[in-house]
Amino acid sequence: MKAGFVSLGCAKNLVDTEVMLGILQKNGIELTNEPSEAEVLIVNTCAFIESAKEESITTVLNMADYKNSGCCRSLIVAGCLGQRYGQQLLDEMPEADAIIGTGAWQRIMEAVDETLKGNRVVISGESEIIYDARMPRIMTTPGYTAYVKIAEGCDNNCAFCAIPMIRGHYRSRKFEDVVEEVKRLAADGVKEINLIAQDTTNYGRDLYGKPRLAELLKELCKIDGIQWIRTLYSYPRFFTDELIDVIASEPKIAKYVDLPLQHAHDAILRRMHRADTRESIEKLLEKIRERIPGVTVRSTFIVGFPGETDAHYQALREFLLKQRFDKVGIFTYSKEEDTPAYSMDGQVAEDVMQERYHELMSIQSKISEETNQALEGKELDILVEGRDEEQQTIAVGRSYREAPEVDGQVYIEGDTDSKPGDIVRVRVTQGFTYDVVGEPVEKKK
Repeated sequence: MKAGFVSLGCAKNLVDTEVMLGILQKNGIELTNEPSEAEVLIVNTCAFIESAKEESITTVLNMADYKNSGCCRSLIVAGCLGQRYGQQLLDEMPEADAIIGTGAWQRIMEAVDETLKGNRVVISGESEIIYDARMPRIMTTPGYTAYVKIAEGCDNNCAFCAIPMIRGHYRSRKFEDVVEEVKRLAADGVKEINLIAQDTTNYGRDLYGKPRLAELLKELCKIDGIQWIRTLYSYPRFFTDELIDVIASEPKIAKYVDLPLQHAHDAILRRMHRADTRESIEKLLEKIRERIPGVTVRSTFIVGFPGETDAHYQALREFLLKQRFDKVGIFTYSKEEDTPAYSMDGQVAEDVMQERYHELMSIQSKISEETNQALEGKELDILVEGRDEEQQTIAVGRSYREAPEVDGQVYIEGDTDSKPGDIVRVRVTQGFTYDVVGEPVEKKK
């Protein structure tokens, strides 16, 4: 029997997909990238914001076509959409044969078996399980890079966010278990580890009574074969001095800080149920930049949150101009049911949100271009990921400054022999808004 998988949403969802793939393969099911060949099709969905839900539903309906044009006998909707809507989703989507939530991914074979018997089922619940190093996992990322989820769920309860409702409360993986998994990945040839969680800086506090991300990073740096370690989604509240010192002092750790700040006006931060203030944020950013030479700082911001006046927005605009982040994601507020912000007064009109969004994107584009132009003449280590489709003499990769999938790329002109996974020393020759161009100095390893 063959099964096909579509994974949507964030890297955290992708790890769930990889573990489910491992479970399927362990149970004798062959995996295929061709939906037309699959008797079982599984869509691991995202339900973070409205646009993600729409993409998930469209993808499920597209996969349902293979019941007529392919071999599909079972269509399973997994992940956040399934967890959030459960029976309602099964009732309203006759194309789906099973719904399996984020709290029940380990029961994927149960969903397969039941649907092939002709039963339509919902499998969700409040499972406390989180994958560990012993579970089977089929990597879908290139062999030189991997995501490692160090915790599940979230306790921050931001007013706009449905993640705690979907993923549950924050729960860390055991310290030794994460180390064991990274050792196995290194033995398989992985060079870059991207540590992920909804809030990585909170790692360990639930198990050990204190955050242990800094300790974990130091331990992972000892593993032979691992060359880059990147931490994503780091909330400011537990970004400790110890963590800053570890990032600054360990050569294997990418000097890349991802701080999802969301806003810069205290009144809006309070309405968002964020623990930060403009002053605390600015002090942290100053400390990070002073103590981590060459650091790249990425952040995300929301415009149009309920109650955001023009004065609040202008404060955010001024903050971006002042801080000059290397990378920024701007989002318009998405009204999500069952979140505190859904029923807040002061909902902002869509056209106002769009105007603010486009202005901030324009401001950040200029800052990003100037930042990348300032790199001209400097040398960077580049992890090669492939070749330019139109010009095979140009290799494409990333430096420590670019996280996979969310940031730009580095184009290496005159590189004819580098292969994916190679690390090449490159001199930057041109900087653009999102990407940079360079020429090889030497192949490092």
